[in-house]
Amino acid sequence: MNQKPTLLVLAAGMGSRYGGNKQIDGFGPNGETILEYSIFDAIRAGFGKVVMIVRDEILEVAREKFMPKLEGKIEVEWVIQSLESFVPAELRQADRVKPFGTAHAMLCAKNVIHEPFAVINADDFYGKEAFEVLGKFLSEEVKPDLHAMVGYAIQNVLSKNGTVSRGVCETNEKGQLIGMTERTSIAREGDKIVSRGEDQELVIKEGTPVSMNFWGFHADVFADVQRMWDEFLPANLHNLKSEFYIPTVANNLIQEGKAAFEILPGGKTWFGVTYTEDKPVVIESLKNLHESGEYPERLW
Repeated sequence: MNQKPTLLVLAAGMGSRYGGNKQIDGFGPNGETILEYSIFDAIRAGFGKVVMIVRDEILEVAREKFMPKLEGKIEVEWVIQSLESFVPAELRQADRVKPFGTAHAMLCAKNVIHEPFAVINADDFYGKEAFEVLGKFLSEEVKPDLHAMVGYAIQNVLSKNGTVSRGVCETNEKGQLIGMTERTSIAREGDKIVSRGEDQELVIKEGTPVSMNFWGFHADVFADVQRMWDEFLPANLHNLKSEFYIPTVANNLIQEGKAAFEILPGGKTWFGVTYTEDKPVVIESLKNLHESGEYPERLW
């Protein structure tokens, strides 16, 4: 397979907990956004195109921010995720405000991606190794029935400033994903990592792999995403907060026996901005990576 993989960036989120538009906020020494590091890492890992999923109201701001830096370095396409995207008129929810979620965002790119592709969040820093390992998988191993996810150890992806949501993975003896549960309130408590939910307390073992929404897919997956979306819409017609997530797609494909997911071990370095208080930590971490030579003095 000699097609260069594509990087699909989910940048339409609202950033409600952070209290601002963190997709276009500057964190690097020269005001670089977190996303610029992901694109820089993707280019050096051999990716050939970036597809940006954005909301219509941030399209122009995002283009002005990124295009002067990326022009001539990698092909860029822009796709809008709206509440009408891939929603037939008779199934539209007049009062809906909340976006439909990550798998819907992925579906919005269906008509512009025809090659193996990775999916990332715009506001997470995934690290050079993660792009290398997933780029290699997408260039050499991916198949219509074999996708991948970069796994991160739970203890490396917590915030000191509050609880976080993470997709906690279950694996088989081959280290493949067999299921994922979204835990929405995880934090370190003393020497334990605890998930609190509906009156339950679950202790999660150190080293447990979690998803940080860094996926690798064969383009054939879009047919399955469309099929599941067509089932999701009528089933959630009266639920204005329902969301269609990528882990749901993965779980369904595994349960149906249609695909396996390798958990790739590239998740060494991660940081992100869930809360405003996380920002100084990210700024310091990026400064250190520049100083250690991981990144050049200026990215572009």
